[in-house]
Amino acid sequence: MNELYFLSQIVIVLLFSYGALRLGKGALMTAVAVQAILANFFVLKQMTFLGFNVTCSDAFAIGSILSLNLLRENFGKEVATKAISSCFFFMVFFVVMSQIHLRFVPSALDTAHFAYVRLLSPAPRLLFASLIVFFLVQHLDIRCFGWISRILPHSSFPVRSSISLAFSQLVDTILFSFLGLYGMVSSILDIIIVSFLLKGCIILALGPLMTLFKRLQANAKI
Repeated sequence: MNELYFLSQIVIVLLFSYGALRLGKGALMTAVAVQAILANFFVLKQMTFLGFNVTCSDAFAIGSILSLNLLRENFGKEVATKAISSCFFFMVFFVVMSQIHLRFVPSALDTAHFAYVRLLSPAPRLLFASLIVFFLVQHLDIRCFGWISRILPHSSFPVRSSISLAFSQLVDTILFSFLGLYGMVSSILDIIIVSFLLKGCIILALGPLMTLFKRLQANAKI
């Protein structure tokens, strides 16, 4: 069932990305930050996918980058760069608040504290790894997207986005796996290989889906 749930997760992420595009610039900037936080929060859960041990957060990492590229395409590079700064800010906010949350002494009736400890204790390490990787990858993606736009000026947005996503996500997968997950997951090699293959499948599906999004957006304006 994991494969079916994963497919459902991808579809929902893409639908919400389209919804954010319809709502406008502010919603897309929010989508970048929210999905980056979700990717970090859910990354510790492992699942068996096609016989490999992988994490459950790859769709959110792709969704965050996709939202960033939608910002870049529809509202310009300056807005996309501002979204990166906002995302960086709120990721720090999340980790600071999570560590304060853990400092509260639970009451005798509390039953959730130890679950929060298990989930939020690794947050500083994950934040450190994520901020470094996120900062590098997001700027790399914007620069790569702009470079591809200059090299292939007549190419469609899905083509430019797919190429830049594939390159940036390869870098993202390798760096974050070693900085954030090494020693915390059963097989770092499984994580890297399968995560990138899954991201690759998502990226390949983005082209037709983004073409559909464009047509839906154009029809909505008519």
